[in-house]
Amino acid sequence: MKSYYIYTYGCQMNVHESEKLAGILESKGYEHAECVESADVVVFNTCCIRESAEQKILGNIGAIKPIKKKRKDMIVAVCGCMSQQKDMAANLRKKFPFIDIVFGANNVEFFGEYLDTYLEQKKFLNKVENDKQYIENASGVPFVRDNPLYAYVNIMYGCNNFCTYCIVPYVRGREKSRAPNEIYAEVKNLLNLGYKVITLLGQNVNSYGLDGSTGGVNFAKLLETIANFDGEFELRFMTSHPKDLSDEVISVIAKNDKISKSLHLPVQAGSNKILKAMNRSYTKEDYLLLVNKIRAAMPNITLSTDIIVGFPGESDEDYAETVDLIKKVRYHNAFIFMYSKRRGTIAEKMDNQVPLTVKRERIHNLLEIQHKISEELFTEMVNSTQRVLIEEEDLKYYRGKAQSGKVVLIEKSQKMLVGKFYDIKILSYEKGNLIGRI
Repeated sequence: MKSYYIYTYGCQMNVHESEKLAGILESKGYEHAECVESADVVVFNTCCIRESAEQKILGNIGAIKPIKKKRKDMIVAVCGCMSQQKDMAANLRKKFPFIDIVFGANNVEFFGEYLDTYLEQKKFLNKVENDKQYIENASGVPFVRDNPLYAYVNIMYGCNNFCTYCIVPYVRGREKSRAPNEIYAEVKNLLNLGYKVITLLGQNVNSYGLDGSTGGVNFAKLLETIANFDGEFELRFMTSHPKDLSDEVISVIAKNDKISKSLHLPVQAGSNKILKAMNRSYTKEDYLLLVNKIRAAMPNITLSTDIIVGFPGESDEDYAETVDLIKKVRYHNAFIFMYSKRRGTIAEKMDNQVPLTVKRERIHNLLEIQHKISEELFTEMVNSTQRVLIEEEDLKYYRGKAQSGKVVLIEKSQKMLVGKFYDIKILSYEKGNLIGRI
């Protein structure tokens, strides 16, 4: 039997699309290879959100060259956001002439057809689609999901926001929502198969339905409908743009026990000057007001965020505003990155690029501040009760995850079942893990 190996880089959307690629390959008789050296088909599902990600991908593609030299029948394909960039397919082929197929982020579901065409013609295929956007047919594209408890479901594609640092709108296209009935059918099928955590995906889930294609179903209505499905499960979503998080969505989350009380709300910066330069469409004051509104409705919610350090023009005063915001909001988790130039974005050509030494100093400082806050907040969970999904067991503990995403180790004082939710009393916080008992 022939086999495949998939490299996946980037966000949850890419992870989900790799599940689709695996499903297509397995439907054609391929099996997953234990190592890339033995694979007959190797796929690089790429990301271009940061320069570091792109360089890592290029290095890993280059490492395939000696393997391909020994195994000439190996098929090497590159897809995803990086390949969707203008002229990237030709550049990749020039740099790595052993690549056989290049296709984009918008036409992943046609990979099976491209593979058949290549096997028939044995000629390089450039199948990057720049003038159209495909929406997956949930009933027609197979998936292979690695985790039997967690499942991703796309509810929309693309982005209309054009943040000045971000390449996504240029490679993913404009926002397009999936039909609600398709989403409902896919979620119900996953629940029938035993999945316990369903995560709805989109570049900006809060704008679901705003393209007018869903018959008036907005994100709040979509959430509420799914939360009322039968069965014991948890509903999550990402990512939320602060400018579109409505009072209606907050209310739906607050009143539905099945919807996770953990929210990822990217702020990116704390300075109004930098937020404007980023084209984020809100101010620091707007964001703090939104956080207060969320916590008034759900006092025990856990918040996480994304922050970019060293955006062009960021002064010491601007950076201090970001520090102030972190201290005011007190996130449980923050994903903090140094600004990275992306070809084709507005920020790439901005003046006052921040020196690398300054960015490194600022990110190191911010990470220290956030680590201290995270440790304090997770320590405060001691003596609380957390709803935990049991994922596995070893000789000493059951291992699960709270809604915050934090690992919980549960004493084996009585029998628990993997794949079930339990209310766990948190006894201590040790070495980054919550320790508890049923």
